[in-house]
Amino acid sequence: MQRVHDKEKTKLTVARLKKDGENFEVSVDSEAAIRFKKGLGDFSEVLKNENIWANAKKGQLASEKKLRAVFKTDDKIEIAKTIVKEGEIQLTAEYRAKQLEEKKKRIIETIHRNAIDPRTNAAIPITRLENAFKEAKVRIDERPIDQQMQDIINKLRPVLPIRFEIKKIQAVIPAQYAVKSYHILKTYKILEEEWQNDGSLKVSIELPSAMQNDFFDKINSATHGSVETKEIK
Repeated sequence: MQRVHDKEKTKLTVARLKKDGENFEVSVDSEAAIRFKKGLGDFSEVLKNENIWANAKKGQLASEKKLRAVFKTDDKIEIAKTIVKEGEIQLTAEYRAKQLEEKKKRIIETIHRNAIDPRTNAAIPITRLENAFKEAKVRIDERPIDQQMQDIINKLRPVLPIRFEIKKIQAVIPAQYAVKSYHILKTYKILEEEWQNDGSLKVSIELPSAMQNDFFDKINSATHGSVETKEIK
């Protein structure tokens, strides 16, 4: 097993793939690697070097023999592309913090657009929301926004009165997507559910109007657009 000098393995961010019982890693720019994995970026920006590692932290390079056996090629760029596409990308603390800050901004903007201060019946200014987040010590986590929105509102209300318009939505989901879609439905307040004889699911949910578009996006994606929805009173 080849080793490299310590200077080459400091502050490594890697994409890691386990394949055929072997571990393979490449040193990457995490943001560029994520863009490439999503089909949005150029691979020329991804790699920090062309080494293929068995263990980057220990400075252990993968053997040429194993690379050929597992990936069926000697082309290290193509091997690296496979590792990034199919593997797990390690995220730096800085990148995670940046993502959470961007999510926090989206949540604040969502509340600003969809909620009012019941004392004034007016939209809540962005700056007031930012201050309320600090005062209430609201922490944003990596869950989807819709799964943590209610917790956030509950924490904000003692320091900032907030009122959302509540929507009631009825959805009829075809049998082939019903079970798969249920994990989406149960993140909202289910008012009524009825499993039909043909296996389809008729369900009514209640949610803040701010979360309505997110719900439609997710349920349409899960059912490939075959869900029937309507607003109910």
